[in-house]
Amino acid sequence: MSVAPFDRTLPPVTEIGAASMIAIAGGVIYLAAYLPKHAPLWAAVVLLLVAAALQLLNAVLLSRIEGFAWSRFFQVGRWALLAYALIAGMIEFAFVFDHTRGPQLLVMTLMLALFMLNVPVLIAFTVARYEAASG
Repeated sequence: MSVAPFDRTLPPVTEIGAASMIAIAGGVIYLAAYLPKHAPLWAAVVLLLVAAALQLLNAVLLSRIEGFAWSRFFQVGRWALLAYALIAGMIEFAFVFDHTRGPQLLVMTLMLALFMLNVPVLIAFTVARYEAASG
């Protein structure tokens, strides 16, 4: 017996992704508040690690979903990832153009990479969760 997409219980992927985005935003805002000076990095690194751990948790939870519309997930996710890779590239260019350097640039780049990966997963999950799995 198959379960309709609206009737099944799914893990809190969207909520965990939103929490990860909050950690990323907090870290970027913290670092940007110090520009053009160098910020103490400990708080930003902690937020980066929290965001990364939440995204890893999301990947594990997603991988355990049975009967999920993976073809639709990857179809939507590919295009969203392309769009967000372009956006992240432009933002990274702005970091470098504004002479952000060293460890501060590294932490901001890693946060940007997490942002670039997180949003397409959220978009793809939101679409695929309401489609019945094929086969």
